[in-house]
Amino acid sequence: MSDNVTFRAPTFLARPAITGSFGVCASTHWIASSVAQSVLERGGNAFDAAMAAAFVLHVVEPHLNGPGGDLVALIAPAGGPVEVLCGQGPAPAGASIARFRSEGLASVPGAGALAAAVPGAVDAWLLLLREHGSWELEEILSYAIHYAEAGHPVLASTCAVIDQVGDLFATHWPTSAHLWLRDGAAPSPGDLITSPAYARTLRRLLAESAGAPDRRARIDAARTVWGQGFVAAAIERFVAEFPHRHATGGDHHGVLTAADMAAYAAHFEPALSVEFRGHRVHKAGPWTQGPVLLQALMILDGFEDGELDLDTAPGIHRVVEALKLAMADRDAYYGDGLDPEALAILVSADYAKQRRELIGPRGSWELRPGSFAGLPRPYRPVVAASAGTSADLAAGTPSLAVGEPTVRVNGETQGDTCHIDVIDRWGNAISATPSGGWLQSSPAVPELGFCLGTRLQMTHLDPASPSALAPGRRPRTTLTPTIVTTDNSVTALGSPGGDQQDQWQLVYLLRTLVGRFGSQQAIEAPMFHTTGFPSSFWPRTWEPGGLVIEDRIGQAVLADLDAMGHLVRRAGNWALGRLSSVHLERAERRIIGAANPRGAQGYAVGR
Repeated sequence: MSDNVTFRAPTFLARPAITGSFGVCASTHWIASSVAQSVLERGGNAFDAAMAAAFVLHVVEPHLNGPGGDLVALIAPAGGPVEVLCGQGPAPAGASIARFRSEGLASVPGAGALAAAVPGAVDAWLLLLREHGSWELEEILSYAIHYAEAGHPVLASTCAVIDQVGDLFATHWPTSAHLWLRDGAAPSPGDLITSPAYARTLRRLLAESAGAPDRRARIDAARTVWGQGFVAAAIERFVAEFPHRHATGGDHHGVLTAADMAAYAAHFEPALSVEFRGHRVHKAGPWTQGPVLLQALMILDGFEDGELDLDTAPGIHRVVEALKLAMADRDAYYGDGLDPEALAILVSADYAKQRRELIGPRGSWELRPGSFAGLPRPYRPVVAASAGTSADLAAGTPSLAVGEPTVRVNGETQGDTCHIDVIDRWGNAISATPSGGWLQSSPAVPELGFCLGTRLQMTHLDPASPSALAPGRRPRTTLTPTIVTTDNSVTALGSPGGDQQDQWQLVYLLRTLVGRFGSQQAIEAPMFHTTGFPSSFWPRTWEPGGLVIEDRIGQAVLADLDAMGHLVRRAGNWALGRLSSVHLERAERRIIGAANPRGAQGYAVGR
C-alpha cells in the first residue's frame, strides 16, 4: 500500500491528548474517568479501575446503562492473550417465540420486561475482579455507593430522557415515577440527585458476602447473592406481580425468573481477530456485531491508502459501501451459535475480495448479503423502510439513529450505552462497553433501585433467523469494544451508539492506521455512518441509501456524496460519535488517552 499520501488531521483540538507512563483512563463521563484514575493511583490495576468506574456509571449515566443490563469487554492482560469477557445474558427459559406470539406480538417490544434477557453485567464484573483484579469488592463499590448516597449533578441528557417518558412513568410505571420524577416532573440539569435504593442494594450485597474466608471466596459469595439471593428474588416477584405497559402499547408480564438468574454465569472466551495494515484487530464473536468491523476492514484492506482518504467523497463512499455489505451479512448470518467455519469464511480474504468487487461508483440502496461455498443460505429479514425517509432526510430532520437515546411516549428507545478504556502501569488493558437496564427500559424494581434491560428486542420471532428468540440463547448484541495489538503496542477503544458502534470505530481505525492521525485527532475529525440496513432496535426500520454525516466535512464533499447516490443527512457540526481510546507504546513506556468532546461529558485522565 502507498505511504506517500497526506491526510488532513485537525490542527485545533477541543480535548488534549492525555499522555503518561503510570496509567490512563477514558470514558463517556468525567466522573467515571476520575474514579478509574483514582483506583490506579491507589495501587489498583486496570481491571479494578474499570469495574469501579462501571458501577459509578450505573449512578451517573442511568439513562445509558444499569445493573440490570449487559456487558461486553475485551481484556489484554500484560503478557497474556486478548480475551472476551461475556456478560451478555441469554433469553429466559420462558422467552419462546410461541409465548410471544401468544401475547399477540409480531416482534419483541423495545420497552418492557418481556424484552429482558438475564442480567449479565454485574456477574461479569465480579468474574473479572476475581480472575484479574486485585482489590476487595468493598473498595470497588465504595465509589458508586458514595455517589448514590451523597448525590451527583444530573446530566441534561438524563433529564431530557426522564422528561420524554414522564407521562409514561406517571401513568403506567409508578415505581419509575417514584424513583425519577420530582413533584411529577423531571429534575433540572445540574440538580443533585441520589439513588438511595441502589446504594442499599450494594451495601446489602457486601454485607451478605462479607463472611467468606478470603477475597476470592467473598467475590464468589457476592455472585451467589446477586444471582440466587435477594436480587433475583426481588426481580422474580416484581416481574410476576406487575403487568405493565410495553412499547407495543399493551400491558404484559415479563418472563424472567429467579431460576433464570441462578442458571447464569459470565465467562471468558477467545477473541476473534484479523490483520489490517500490520495491526491485529480483536473483537468478540458473532453473538455481537463485532465481526462487522473485521469484515469491513478486510474489504477495505484491498484499497490503496489514498483511496481511503476520509476527507474525500470517494474515500467516504468506499467505507460506507463496505459497511453496508458487512451489515447485510450481520443480519443474514450472525447469531449465538454460528458455525465457526462459516465465521472464518466471513472474515477471510477470499470472501472480502468477492464483496469488494460489489463496490461500484454509486451508493447502493439495497440489502446485499453475500454467499460463498461453506456459508449457509443467507437469512433475509422482512423490514420496513422508515416512514417519510426521503422527506425527512432532505429536510435534515433528526433521526432515531442520531445522538443520545430517543424515547417516545410508550417507552420505545433506540438506546445508547457507556464505554470505558483503561491501561495501567503494568501494561494491562481493558475496553469495556456496559449497557442495557436504562431507566427508560422497563419499570424500576422498587427495592433494588434499578430496572431490567431490553436486549431481547434484538432477536427475531422467526425461527429461520440466525438471531431468532430461543430460551437460553444470547441475543445478538450491538455492544462491541475493540482491542488492537502489535508486538510493541496495545490500543483499547470503543463507543456507545448501537448500530453505529463499529461504524464509528472503523472511521477511527482508518484515520489512525491509514491516515496516521493521533488518537484525539481521529476522534474529533468529522464523523459519519450509514443507516442503509435494518436497525437492531425495535421497530427495526431502515433508511435505504442513508448516510448521516457531520457538516464539518465541507459543502463540496457533501455535494459529491449526494451526486454519488447517497441519501445524505447533515447531522450538525458536532453530533456523531462518542469514542474514547487508550494506547500504550511499550518500548517508550508511553500511554496516550483520548475522549470525545461531543456532549461535553467524555474525558480522558492519567499521568
